[in-house]
Amino acid sequence: MSAISKIDLWQVLDSRGMPTVAARVSIGDKSANAIAPSGASTGAHEALFLRDNKASYDGNSVSETIAIFTKEVLPHLIGIDGNDFAELDKILRNYDSSRTFSKYGGHIPVAITIGAWLATAKENNVEPFKVIADRLNSTPTLPLPMVNIFSGGAHAGGAIDLQDILAVPTGATSIEEAIELVWKVRESTKSLLSRSGHDQSLVADEGGVTARLQSDEQALQFVTDAISKAGLSGKVAIALDIAATQSFQSDHYQIHETGNVKNLSSEQFVTRWSKWLDIYPIISVEDGAAEDDSDGWQQQSALCDRIQIIGDDRYATQNDRLQNGIANKEANTILIKPNQAGTLHSALTALSTAKGVNWGTVVSARSGDTEESWLVDLAVGSNAGQIKVGSTHRSERSAKWNRLLELSHFATAPYIGKTALAHVKNLNI
Repeated sequence: MSAISKIDLWQVLDSRGMPTVAARVSIGDKSANAIAPSGASTGAHEALFLRDNKASYDGNSVSETIAIFTKEVLPHLIGIDGNDFAELDKILRNYDSSRTFSKYGGHIPVAITIGAWLATAKENNVEPFKVIADRLNSTPTLPLPMVNIFSGGAHAGGAIDLQDILAVPTGATSIEEAIELVWKVRESTKSLLSRSGHDQSLVADEGGVTARLQSDEQALQFVTDAISKAGLSGKVAIALDIAATQSFQSDHYQIHETGNVKNLSSEQFVTRWSKWLDIYPIISVEDGAAEDDSDGWQQQSALCDRIQIIGDDRYATQNDRLQNGIANKEANTILIKPNQAGTLHSALTALSTAKGVNWGTVVSARSGDTEESWLVDLAVGSNAGQIKVGSTHRSERSAKWNRLLELSHFATAPYIGKTALAHVKNLNI
């Protein structure tokens, strides 16, 4: 038994300079740290990130919640087997049984459960991904990257409506080649923007380039042209994070085109972006309808045999919401964000459910992320198949890519490549 002997919690800063919580979990004479990330584009159904002390960090502090949790809950976690993810989840939910961890927030439980996993790995002298692989009885693989190239929406001050245009290196045969290909696309996009008179120094929350453009289509054309200019047509495809919830206004969608605001119905909104599939090399669309727009999700379900349809805000890494989506056949892939679920166990449960019905899984970072790289071990150990951690720039992003490169160099896990997309029957790659 790997009994937890001590847990320390304290306030630190994430990649956007916002306060968050760090946990140090000790098991025997080993200890490990974990920092909770946070999102800019958050959904209504995910675990809450509670900010408290109004006198500190302009009300963005988490210090008061840490103090209360340390007093009321922390003592009851000592002696628990850190390798028993389900038991740790159960005890944490005994003290905050709300779906979204509304009492203490989900940031503290996720930091503790990740820390317990990492400390267990140290105690057993194994790599963190091996603990996950043993837990899920999975074969570790190096995932296909999905990398931010151009950002808008909540990640870049609304430069365009689309939240992210990403590059997927479908033609790469190794993780080393994959990262180099997407790096070339980002540099090519930056160069084209500069030639068009845009400030090439602008960088979004997740490391993608950004600029004030006239429309989503203009941004898509820049990235498509950049792929071609880099000589990578047919080797690199495009993925979109539409983040439709951010554009949803009560009963309609609001978009911006050439300086004008347009209101669209669910059908019009989905039809708008589905037309892009015939113009640009798009193979994946995330949150193509708002989180609670069931009509929009049903409409886009017709595209599930053609492209990857990902649910992020729609499912919020919540297993019951995912099961409803599976029953409705409204998507074919789920984004896995541990802090949305609130605990590592809950995130792994959703991931396992998706893989059990041949859905795709994409392990994802947040816009307010950290310098840690455990997310890579989660993706590798679970055989998730795909990973999305931002661009190749900004150190909290490159830390993840560097961990992947390290595992490629030292581990025996194979690179999964485009076979990660095999769940899409008629995908043209």
